[in-house]
Amino acid sequence: MFNLKRQIGNKAEYIALQYLKKHGLELIQQNYSTKLGEIDIIMLDKLEQILVFIEVRYRTNTNFGSASSTVDNNKQKKIIRTAEYFLQKYTQYDNFICRFDVVGLEFDLKYPKINWVKNAFEVV
Repeated sequence: MFNLKRQIGNKAEYIALQYLKKHGLELIQQNYSTKLGEIDIIMLDKLEQILVFIEVRYRTNTNFGSASSTVDNNKQKKIIRTAEYFLQKYTQYDNFICRFDVVGLEFDLKYPKINWVKNAFEVV
């Protein structure tokens, strides 16, 4: 069960990554993991010089809300802490503006509805 869930998650992240690349973002790191948490995708918006931390969510149906609406406050805090750790480790990004996005994929992964929410949440 866990392996199947991971495979589906990997496919959703791959689709999101290809989508974001088509929209001009450049991959920095994927599945950045620390003891604090994980960030699915870290990309660079070269046009605006913004470092983008991206959470990918997938839902087969939206009966209980959209995929992107499932990133609750606890998940946001984990992502922010992990992003802060990343920035401490990779100081070459010190002068970049940071943004937190969520990419929600819904329904069938063969033809998903993709909802890219830029600035989905902020550091408070």
